[in-house]
Amino acid sequence: MAEPLNLLGFRHSVYTRIARMGLIETGLTATYVEANPFAAEPDPVLAAMTPLGRVPVLLHGDFVLTETAAILRYLNDLGPKASLIPTDPQSAARMAQVMGIVDAYVYQPLVRKVFSHGFYQAAVGEDGDSAIVAEGLVLSQAPLRALDSIAAGGLQLGGARISLADLHLAPMMDYFVRVPEAADLLRHYPALSAWWHEISNHPSLRDTDPFPDQ
Repeated sequence: MAEPLNLLGFRHSVYTRIARMGLIETGLTATYVEANPFAAEPDPVLAAMTPLGRVPVLLHGDFVLTETAAILRYLNDLGPKASLIPTDPQSAARMAQVMGIVDAYVYQPLVRKVFSHGFYQAAVGEDGDSAIVAEGLVLSQAPLRALDSIAAGGLQLGGARISLADLHLAPMMDYFVRVPEAADLLRHYPALSAWWHEISNHPSLRDTDPFPDQ
């Protein structure tokens, strides 16, 4: 790998954290560049790389890559460590399914609603909205039930080796359970709770925590 890797991200972004976990798990290093996707005026560094205004962005020489799932797969193929993509078709399909569920159904209720208004706003000195937290907890139940069923099936979220699915979900779950009501809700999903008990102490999750003292 002659060209250096650079990662543009926002330090509190759950998707940036996923990419940082991906770097650790694949044995790669990247120069990190902070870029604020929420700035009132578009961040010039971010705007120069993507018109979408989202993080993370991976730069590998002249190659620019957005979308976290794509970044994880690229790092997996590039890195020197063992692949984080299962070799058998059903496990690989379940991995892709989990990642799709996370992006389509998990991020908004668990992170943008429950975590943002139940933890993050207070952490940055702003007021959260308890009604949005309550709404997020209701909307979280369907994706949690779906993921619990997958974890119970044994092909993903609980195997002997982690996959890209674990990296995609774990930071979001870590944010979610920082809200006490969310941690209580998770206990209703035993297979998913067992997965979280195992993954919550994983070194790459712990080492990328943007709120280590909270």
